[in-house]
Amino acid sequence: MSPETYAQVSNLLIPTATVIYVLALISHAMEWALGRTAVAKAAVEQEADAEVLVGSAASPAEVGAASVSTGSGSGAAGPSTSGAEGVASERLDAASRIGLLLTWLAFVLHLGGVVTRGLAAGRVPWGNMYEFSITASLAVAIVYLIFVQKYKLQWLGLGVTFVISAVLGLASLALYTPAGPLVPALHSYWLVIHVSAAAISGGAFTVGGLVSVLYLVKARAERKVLEGGSMSASLRRLPTAEAMDGTAYKVLAFAFPLWTFGVLVAGPIWAEHAWGRYWGWDPKEVWSLVTWVVYAAYLHARATAGWRGRRAATIAIVGWFVFIFNFVGVNLLVSGLHSYAGV
Repeated sequence: MSPETYAQVSNLLIPTATVIYVLALISHAMEWALGRTAVAKAAVEQEADAEVLVGSAASPAEVGAASVSTGSGSGAAGPSTSGAEGVASERLDAASRIGLLLTWLAFVLHLGGVVTRGLAAGRVPWGNMYEFSITASLAVAIVYLIFVQKYKLQWLGLGVTFVISAVLGLASLALYTPAGPLVPALHSYWLVIHVSAAAISGGAFTVGGLVSVLYLVKARAERKVLEGGSMSASLRRLPTAEAMDGTAYKVLAFAFPLWTFGVLVAGPIWAEHAWGRYWGWDPKEVWSLVTWVVYAAYLHARATAGWRGRRAATIAIVGWFVFIFNFVGVNLLVSGLHSYAGV
């Protein structure tokens, strides 16, 4: 096929993938919405059963049998497998599976769109902001789909599909640039090493940031339960706050060395090749260093000061926002040597 045909295919695949990511987002949103209503329905059922038991002259054996049927007896399978909550649990599982399948389908189309964009341009597809966006969002999907198998991260689907849909939508509507040749500064194999390492680690930063956000939500819900409150079925399906804290640490511990190599090793080597100096305090270089410092502080605090939980999650979220500003804000708002990747 000709470069023009590859470009047309890419321009078709990327919006199509965006639509399917949105459908996956809707499916995961339905999953969370069903979970929020499940507890209320189960509570109404249990209150009605309790009123029947209290208002009747039931024998102790009948009371015991009724308690088992409502999930309060020792032989019950639990609220999640009986009554309204059992039905809701089945619907939650279905919504989760559909969301994950749609995410896989969108990922395949997304990958095809990135590959055909590269074939259309005759080079690696990250020479401008549009290409950075579709590649970096692909990295988020890759990291999520890898870790979803290893650490059972289906519960992260809502946040991941939202981020990817937003990035692809912005890229298609506001950042699109026709495929073309690279500017001279980008003609180096260090471009492939530097940007691919930064994109993959950025995808992991995003997953780690989303896990940290959900950690704060789950930890708050667990505190409410200890105070006598209730927790929605969706939140109960999440791992414990402690487990989520550990998952965020593993993801960010994977990303940090990759970011270190991509930004502080491959980046300066490429800078010397392109501009004749290893480091020049360009805005992009400064904010890449700031990102590195925040995540280094996160790992250092966990390793030496024993920071866990809320404080560690807060640092991880701050690091994620710094990374987002470095990826988007610096490119759009600040001029510098990296402005060749403009819109």
